[in-house]
Parts: sequence; C-alpha cells; structure tokens
Amino acid sequence: MMEINREIDNIKIKVKHAKKLAEEQDAGLDKAARKHLIIKIKHLLKKKKAVLVAHYYTAPELQQLADETGGTVADSLEMAKFGNKHPASTLVVAGVRFMGETAKILNPEKKVLMPDTRADCSLDISCPASLFEKYCDSHPDHTVVVYANTSAAVKARADWVVTSGIALKIAKHLTDIGEKILWAPDKYLGNYVKRMSGAKNMLLWPGTCVVHESFKAKGIKDLKLQYPEAAVLVHPESPEDIIAMADIVGSTTAIIDAAKKLDAKSFIVATEPGIFYKMKQAAPDKIFMEAPTGGDFATCESCLRCPWMAMNGLKNLAQVLEDENPDNEIHIDETIRQKALIPLNRMLDF
Repeated sequence: MMEINREIDNIKIKVKHAKKLAEEQDAGLDKAARKHLIIKIKHLLKKKKAVLVAHYYTAPELQQLADETGGTVADSLEMAKFGNKHPASTLVVAGVRFMGETAKILNPEKKVLMPDTRADCSLDISCPASLFEKYCDSHPDHTVVVYANTSAAVKARADWVVTSGIALKIAKHLTDIGEKILWAPDKYLGNYVKRMSGAKNMLLWPGTCVVHESFKAKGIKDLKLQYPEAAVLVHPESPEDIIAMADIVGSTTAIIDAAKKLDAKSFIVATEPGIFYKMKQAAPDKIFMEAPTGGDFATCESCLRCPWMAMNGLKNLAQVLEDENPDNEIHIDETIRQKALIPLNRMLDF
C-alpha cells in the first residue's frame, strides 16, 4: 500500500506539468487564427476519412467540431462504441489516454490517433498495472471490478469493466450472487457503489479524480443560500459529503439528462465544466453554475478543470491530422487487448 500511496503523491507533480502543457497548447491564438484552424481541421477530417470523437470534458470548440463533422461527443465507452459503428478507418480521440486505449480495444482494425498521447488521467496514473496485479494476486478470492478510467493493462487483469452509469447495477448483481469485490481505482465512486449496493465485502483502491475531489461542501452550501431553488447535480467520483448534497447523482450522461428533465431552472454542477457545452444544448433556457472547489484558478492544483483534458487543443488536433505522427497513435499489445476485451464485453453483454 505504501507503493500505491507514493504513486498517488506523485500525481500532484504530474498535474502541474499537465497544466503547463495545456496552457502552452493554444496560447496566443486570436479569433482569426482559431477560425483558420477550425476550417483546416474540417478539411483534414474529410481528406483523411477520419472521424472526431470528443469527450464531454474537452473544450467547447472541440465538441462543436465533433458535432459539425459527423463525429460524436460522449463519455469514454460511447466514444469507443461510436467508433466501432462508424465507417471511418481513422478515429481521432479528443480526450485522455485511457479513452484512446478503450477505442483501440474495441476497434483493433482502425487507426486511433490522439492530439497528445501524454494526456493522462489521475485515476489511471494512480493505478499502475504492476502494482494492481500484485494487489489482485494478494486477494485471489475477490472478483476484480475496474472503472473505465484505467489503462488497457489494468482492464486486462479485471473480471469486469464498468462505467459510472452501470457500476451500481453490476455491484448489486455481484453482491446478490455472493461475490467479494475488489474495486479500482476511484475510492469515492467505489464507496458510493458500496453504500448503495449493500456490498459487505468490497475492497477499495485509494485513487481519486483531481477535479471531483476538489469540490467543497461549504462552497456548495454557500451557493445554495444565494440560489435556494437551484438543483445540485453531482458526479459520483465526488467525496461523500458532496454526494450527500445532491438532488441527482449520476454519470455525465445522467447529469445532462437531469438538466433536461428536472423542473429546476438553475443548477449547481459538481463535475468538470466542459460538460456545460452539452448541457446548454440540452436545456438552453436554464442556468448552470460551477460547484465551488478548494481554490481559485490562480492557486489550486486542479482548478476545477481537468489539466489533461485541456491538453487537447485546435493546434495539436490539426497537427495530428496533418502529420499522423506515429507518436500520436495508440498501440496496444494484442495479448493485452484480447484480455481487456473480455471484461469490456462482459459489461456490454450485461
């Protein structure tokens, strides 16, 4: 466990590095330059017979590009499934590395490119395959359930892969048939699933999302005093005291659906604010506010925005389409890919 905690401590350094890379990405681009790059990207997508799949947490410009060019904006699994159904031979994944890997696991015959393969995820980083395998080996009587925010190698060691939308249902199923669960890597989502499923024997890996972990209950309470009618929408990667304040706890997709379906006219949203692009499309007449974090943009480490998602920009998206640099392509060892496909398909079949 000490080795695991050391990996988690190192994430703070990696966050700072990712923020620096993100700040350099589209720095200095004026409106005309951005427009030029958008036109260029649209042309290159068509020329290269490629399709852009973007995550909800990427910049609005990238999400809009995906929408306007026949791609999709979605969560990580839907991104990969969309790529499987789409006839394009090249998938350009605007997101973080595990999303590119998931796309490749489900689409081995296609080329999978990313604007920057260094775009990581604190949950993925916190759960290196070598340490995870040792942990699993020390608990051979547990069914291994891993969140989608993990590497292909970690997925390959799992019995099940889950998304935040289906994690609770699968945990209930496993609990009902008497299985012990080893959960990784998000301890907050794992704790939520454990409480809600009634699982008695569930081990939790100690990883966290640097964005969701930064939300503060006091800040949300203070904001609720100003906007008492606002509904609180919370992603289950958040700490327990944040989840306790929620009107709706759910995945990115569930949060967007809640914005449409709830009668509330304003919302306090505890997840990465890139999601506001789709929320505003879904409910253009409603008001969305960022849930407060433990710092402001000048000082805090996560600053509410995922630093790795912010590494996706117009410049490197245009560059990867133009050059198709091998360094930007996702490759997975075929043995690992086939092993990782088993728990993914188990979830899809479920």
